[in-house]
This record gives sequence, C-alpha cells and structure tokens, in this order.
Amino acid sequence: MTVLKIDGLTQYFSGLCALSDFNIKLKAGELVGLIGPNGAGKTTVFNLVSGFYQPTKGDIFFLDQPIDGLKPHQVTSRGVARTFQNIRLWNEMTVLENIMLAQHASLGYGIRDLFFRTGRYQRREQKIRNLAMELLEIFKLTELAEEKPKNLSYGLQRKVEIARALSSRPQLLLLDEPAAGLPSQDVVELIELIHWIHREFKIAIWMIEHQMKVVMSLCSRITVIDFGVVIAEGTPEEIQHHPGVIKAYLGDDQL
Repeated sequence: MTVLKIDGLTQYFSGLCALSDFNIKLKAGELVGLIGPNGAGKTTVFNLVSGFYQPTKGDIFFLDQPIDGLKPHQVTSRGVARTFQNIRLWNEMTVLENIMLAQHASLGYGIRDLFFRTGRYQRREQKIRNLAMELLEIFKLTELAEEKPKNLSYGLQRKVEIARALSSRPQLLLLDEPAAGLPSQDVVELIELIHWIHREFKIAIWMIEHQMKVVMSLCSRITVIDFGVVIAEGTPEEIQHHPGVIKAYLGDDQL
C-alpha cells in the first residue's frame, strides 16, 4: 500500500525555485531517507507535505487522498506527524501536557462538552491522558511528566518531541534532522530508538538527516537532492558510491 505519493512538486519563493519536479512514493512500513547539502530544499519538502507551505505546482497524496492545500492541523488529523530540525515544544507546559495537546487534533467532543465538562469530555480527556502516560513510559520519561521541557537536556527534549508526534497516532512520521545537536552517545541511542519505533509502531518513517551514520544505519533507500533537484535515489550502498552525491554532498572523506 502506498502511504505517500508526490508528483511533480515544485515550489517558488519570490521568483526563486526552491524545489523542482520532486517525485516520490513511500509504502506502508518503509523507512526512507532524504539528504542533501544545506539549502538543498529538504525541509521545504517536509513543510509542503505537512501543510506549512502551499505548493506552487504538483500534487501530494496521502493514502490516495490529496492533502496539498490543507492546513497543518488538517494534515495531522489525516495521519501525518512530524518533528522539526529546531525543536518546537511548548516550554511553559509540562512534558505530559505537551504530549496530551498533540492528540487534540481529533478531540471527539464539542464546545458544549468542554463548557459543561460532560461525561463525553471527561472520558475523552482521560483517554488522552492515559495514552500520553503510556508514551512517557515507553520513552522512559515518566518521572519527567510534570517537568517543563525547557529544563531538560537537548537529548531528552528530542525524545519528548518524537513522543508528542507519535501521540497523534500517525501512519507517516516525518523526522527533520532528529540527530541535530546530539552528542555521539545520544546519536547511538537515537538510532536504536528509531529502529524500535519503526518496528513496534509499524508506521512509515521519512527522515531528513545530515549524519550519514544515522541514515545509512536506518534507511532502506535514500533520495538525494541538490538545489531543489533530485540527483540520486537508491540503497545506502548505491548512494555512498554515487559520483554525483560524492561531488555534491558527501565528500570522499565521509565514504
């Protein structure tokens, strides 16, 4: 089953082409990488898929339904979740509240229920809390439930962000440079965590990452873009030895 299909995606900003004729298909359960130099257009792709940008041209289909033109919360409610290169957590809320809030894209109750604190409201809120606590336990964050993210280490903040994304129960998870800023030991733990998420949650994962150790360890196939244009696609081994990739991005010393 195809989870995500992108056809001819093109994006201009003030007359400049940031992305040109981008195409890809992701199948259910795949773990795929997207790499390229800084400014190549990688995050632009994710912003288009998740509704933060509206495409100049092209189509985006999630589970065979068009999602280009939808707002971010609408994309999330369809089953697409993401993290960001620069961690975006609500730092004045607790860790638990951050994870609970991610589920409110599909509340299951109306304003009247909220105002009168009806049984439906209370049951739904308890369900949201229970799921959030389950995720905290899975990610070994239970003791930090009432802590504010701003007081946590960078590595723990990243774990909270991934847990929050999974809280919306997505079928596709977009990870935008999850290893950015992490020390080497935390990178090893991150690789293990993503492996575990992919296996246990049985979802498709599409990730942007600069650290070759991460993408080469995790991804079954990789797409490489440079100046908004796809220059290579293939397995990690094929990408490592692709002349165009070596010239544009990896460099001989990283192979």
